Amino acid sequence: MTPKSAAAAARSTVYGYPRQGQDRELKKAIEGYWKGRVTADALRATAADLRRTNWQALAEAGIDEVPTGDFSYYDHVLDTSVMVGAIPQRHRAAVEADALDGYFAMARGTQEVPPLEMTKWFDTNYHYLVPELGPDTVFSADSAKQVAELKEALALGLAARPVLVGPVTYLLLAKPAPGVPAGFDPLTLLDRLLPVYAEVLADLRAAGAEWVQLDEPALVQDRTPAELNAAERAYRDLGALTDRPKLLIASYFDRLGEALPVLAKAPVEGLALDFTEAAAANLDALAAVGGLPGKRLVAGVVNGRNIWVNDLSKSLATLGTLLGLAGRVDVAASCSLLHVPLDTAPERDIEPQILRWLAFARQKTAEIVTLARGLARGTDAITAELAANRADLASRTGSPITRDPAVRSRAEAVTEADARRAQPYPERAAAQRAHLRLPLLPTTTIGSFPQTGELRTARADLRAGRIDTVGYEERIKAEIREVISFQEKTGLDVLVHGEAERNDMVQYFAEQLTGYLATQHGWVQSYGTRYVRPPILAGDISRPEPMTVRWTTYAQSLSDRPVKGMLTGPVTMLAWSFVRDDQPLGETARQVALALRDEVNDLEAAGTSVIQVDEPALRETLPLRAADRPGYLAWATEAFRLTTAGVRPETQVHTHMCYAEFGDIVRAIDDLDADVISLEAARSHMQVARELAAHGYPREAGPGVYDIHSPRVPSAEEAAELLRTGLKAIPAERLWVNPDCGLKTRAWPETRASLENLVTAARTVRSELR
Repeated sequence: MTPKSAAAAARSTVYGYPRQGQDRELKKAIEGYWKGRVTADALRATAADLRRTNWQALAEAGIDEVPTGDFSYYDHVLDTSVMVGAIPQRHRAAVEADALDGYFAMARGTQEVPPLEMTKWFDTNYHYLVPELGPDTVFSADSAKQVAELKEALALGLAARPVLVGPVTYLLLAKPAPGVPAGFDPLTLLDRLLPVYAEVLADLRAAGAEWVQLDEPALVQDRTPAELNAAERAYRDLGALTDRPKLLIASYFDRLGEALPVLAKAPVEGLALDFTEAAAANLDALAAVGGLPGKRLVAGVVNGRNIWVNDLSKSLATLGTLLGLAGRVDVAASCSLLHVPLDTAPERDIEPQILRWLAFARQKTAEIVTLARGLARGTDAITAELAANRADLASRTGSPITRDPAVRSRAEAVTEADARRAQPYPERAAAQRAHLRLPLLPTTTIGSFPQTGELRTARADLRAGRIDTVGYEERIKAEIREVISFQEKTGLDVLVHGEAERNDMVQYFAEQLTGYLATQHGWVQSYGTRYVRPPILAGDISRPEPMTVRWTTYAQSLSDRPVKGMLTGPVTMLAWSFVRDDQPLGETARQVALALRDEVNDLEAAGTSVIQVDEPALRETLPLRAADRPGYLAWATEAFRLTTAGVRPETQVHTHMCYAEFGDIVRAIDDLDADVISLEAARSHMQVARELAAHGYPREAGPGVYDIHSPRVPSAEEAAELLRTGLKAIPAERLWVNPDCGLKTRAWPETRASLENLVTAARTVRSELR
């Protein structure tokens, strides 16, 4: 096919779409099912309605080929585990008794059995359920979900392409099951897994699939020769099948690198690549292998992870270059649109001038359709769209919102000394012990306490004018009093005020900093039914006034025990926001750090002796390629130190991280120079404690003993046993006792019981050390 004919054949598609619905209908139906208020049939009906609504919206927008199989009740990696029969032994009885309840048991656990481990999906804030595999794993195909959803779309008269997690990525994301030697490599199961994928592909072909997409984002990471050989073997074998649809192998989030030649030579019909941030690298690599003659190339030229309008002219230039490198070029977003909100239209509180800079999933869909039309018919077919797009881009570039000379001058004046504590850790530790007088194995929580219906109602009442600010603040004070009283009665050593006033750990601060925009309806799935509204970082950042001091000071006035000041760190403020794309991230991080430094200093001046600056996203934001990591870690750790380095030695600085692979960043954790770090550890059975010990981590640490992402209440003995395991790696004088994460998503009954058991466990183990 010539470039001209390839252009004329261009079609539009997406890899996935937000699942929740306009008003988070899916979340409400699932949580209603868990509480017994919604039947299984009603839940399934809601899910089917949402799928149909999404497909029809895509088709009406002009998308030529809709995705199926990307919808999930909880997580698409968990769906893959079900598809290949990788059900942990402890969950088999529940799955056999009721497939839906068993599915949710794997995701959330039950009082009897713990759930699958959960961690971040590459460098996003989406969490997936980690497959548990071992040498005895027996795979079996269950394509019921994938086939049923394909048939639903086909019945609507739509061209549909099932999307599956690819076999190589699935195995590379997996971990050894409990009891399996840590050295076991799940990738050794590839030859056992491929026949199951072959069966699923045959089922999908029989159901009417012309194409199936296999997602292999793990191949954008650095991979060993053995892993690349596994990818070559996987697609040689799958490509050689006769009873299968056409195969489209998709990889995204970064440059494909050394895996590109492997996939380009594979006997498959198409590749889908990221041409946004990785555009230059993937273009060069594609040209170096001679392109994809006779094959389909799906070009991800619209950013599926950020919310700024696309530069249509630039994207068309990229597409034009690609026409000479493939048999056919189609247009898509760089990845699933799962990672952005649904629609800008309901955002009534954002100025129209700024709203025109933004593109959520529906707007990105329109951009994809416009680009496909421009590619197929020429730019004359999209003259009006190009003119409007140029005006939108110029409006943002020329806006005074984006630049504040005072903020930039302050950031440029930062010195290396500004980002270093004046005293070494041993001196600080001695001063803190004398000042705080905490017991061995001190107990604390991570920060938030349950966000009750009453609190959410109070915020809604304030927004609606049903109560005034004074009435709202009295409700918040009453909640703080209850939280402090409970912690004192339970026996916790370092208290928190519970964060009753906060809607979200990032949004709360973003709403009080200049340069940020907040949405009202910009929900994005974080995990399961947990949705967040990432704020939008649109301009230079500063702090007009203190943000947390009065609430922390009020809480401290209620107790003689230390109450932690609670802040969200600069890297997490970036990672859990939609960041500006017009300057390096390191520059933005420094601006945020300076704003937070002012807050830290004001907290200390108000008498706060323990200040926690959470950085759960430090590992999440780590670049996928090792070559890119040193630069990132340099500015990321500097930003944290810049936030915290101005305090006195007796002020104890904490940080917190959760649900990530910490082994990759232990050195960076050390470089933060925090006095105490708390980390997720319950689901991974204290793995992080061993990683800290192997590194020689010299400061205090609290590997979590209570998994807060599950409704189950761990017993005191279970928590004590985890503590004993932690003590094998971390000396008692440096070990803290705490949950894995904040308690915002939990209910009060399970929170009370779990924290009481946590304190009992600490006292039990403390007595064993005397």
